[in-house]
Amino acid sequence: MEINIIMCKNFKTRLLGLMFKKEKIDYALCFPKCNSIHTFFMKQNIDIVMTDINNTVIYVIKNLKPWKIILPKKNVFYTYEFSANLVDYKIGDIITIKKS
Repeated sequence: MEINIIMCKNFKTRLLGLMFKKEKIDYALCFPKCNSIHTFFMKQNIDIVMTDINNTVIYVIKNLKPWKIILPKKNVFYTYEFSANLVDYKIGDIITIKKS
């Protein structure tokens, strides 16, 4: 499955993430150099996928509810946010990003 991935590199995009979005999101957000997140002000549940620097999945958190905190995880380089149940990554999978 191909999904558009938006890289969140500046302060504003990293701060806002998927906050305040009510509709189901059909894209993912990627946060480089990020090993923890919060879901404050979220309007929907999300799935979190955390990978190492090679984009190998090392943590998957499904259906995370608003107002939760995921504390820092070891060896995480990229953190991805998806609408709940949009994808089904498992530990060991590799996320491939197409360069455009």
